[in-house]
Amino acid sequence: MRGGLLALVAAVLFGLSTPLVQRFGLGVGAFTTAALLYAGAGLVALLLRQPMQREAQLRRSDLPRLLAMAASGAVIGPVALAWGLQRTSGSSASLMLTLEAVFTAVLAWRWYGETMDRRVIGAVLLLLAGGSLLVVEQGLAGQVQLLGLLAVALATVAWGVDNTLSRGVADRDPGQVVWVKALLGTCATVALAFMAGEALPGWASALALLAVGATGYGLSLRFYLLAQRTFGAARTGSVFAFAPFIGAAGAFALGERSATALMVLGGALMALGVLLHLIERHSHAHTHEALEHEHAHAHDDGHHVHAHQPMPGGAHSHWHTHAPTQHTHPHVPDAHHLHRH
Repeated sequence: MRGGLLALVAAVLFGLSTPLVQRFGLGVGAFTTAALLYAGAGLVALLLRQPMQREAQLRRSDLPRLLAMAASGAVIGPVALAWGLQRTSGSSASLMLTLEAVFTAVLAWRWYGETMDRRVIGAVLLLLAGGSLLVVEQGLAGQVQLLGLLAVALATVAWGVDNTLSRGVADRDPGQVVWVKALLGTCATVALAFMAGEALPGWASALALLAVGATGYGLSLRFYLLAQRTFGAARTGSVFAFAPFIGAAGAFALGERSATALMVLGGALMALGVLLHLIERHSHAHTHEALEHEHAHAHDDGHHVHAHQPMPGGAHSHWHTHAPTQHTHPHVPDAHHLHRH
C-alpha cells in the first residue's frame, strides 16, 4: 500500500504537469522548456535534502547510471514532450504517456528478470492497443498532429529507459538522485538551447515552468524513487500510468474539448490495462541469499532483524547484512526480492 500510494502521488503531480507545460510552454523552445523544468526539479531537491544518517549516499560508481538517466529522462524525454505538445492535442498527448508503463515493464523484465504473468502481459497488450488507436486518431487529424504524438511516444520510450535505470539508485538518497539528474539535465539542455539559438522566454512563462518542474518533475521523481524501493520498477510504472488520465482530465479542465470517439476508446483500453496490472498478486516460496547492502530501512518489515544497541526509532541508513532464509509471502520485486522467475 505504501509503495502504491507513493507511486500514485507521483502520478498525480506528473500528470497535471503535462497540460500545464502545454499552456505555459507556448512559444518557448523545446530545449529551453526542458531546462526550466529540470531547473525547478533541482531547486526542490536542494530544499528537501535529508540528513546523511537517514539515507544512503550516492557513490562515484553511480555516475555512469546517472549520466544515462539524465540523457534519457532529463534531455530526450522532456525535449520530445515539449516539442510534441506544441503540435498535438493535450488530451491525446497525456493519454499516449501511458505507454511509458509498457516500456518500463518490458525493460524491467528483460534487464532485471521481474516477473510478467498473464495479467501483466494482458495489461501491456491493452495499453499498446489503446496507444495504437491514439496514433490512428491523430493521423486522421493531420500529419502535424501525428508527428507531435509520435514525439510524445518517443518521450515515453526515453522515460521507460530512465525508470528502469533508476531502480539501480532507488536505495540512494532520492534528494541527491533528483538533484544530480536535474543538474546534468539542465546543463545539457541549456547548452542545446544556446546552440539552437532559442529565444529567452518571458518572466511569467519562465517562473511558471520552474514551478511546474519543481512539482511535476522534482517532487514527482522523489516519490517515484521512494515507491520503487517497496514496489519494484514494473509495478511502480503501472501505478504511474494513471498520470496520463490525470493529465487528460487537467487538459479538459483547462478548456480543451478535442476528444473523439477513437480517443475515448483508446483511453478506455489503457485504463483497463492499468487496472489489470494493479490487481496482480504475486506469492510463492522463495529463497533469500546472504546479502549485504546499505539503504534507508526500519525494523518492522520482517526483513531487517539485525540488532542495535540502542534500537533506533524510525528509518535510518547503514551497511547491514541479511542472513539466508526461505519463506512464502506476497511480494513485489523490491530491493530484497530480486530473484528471477
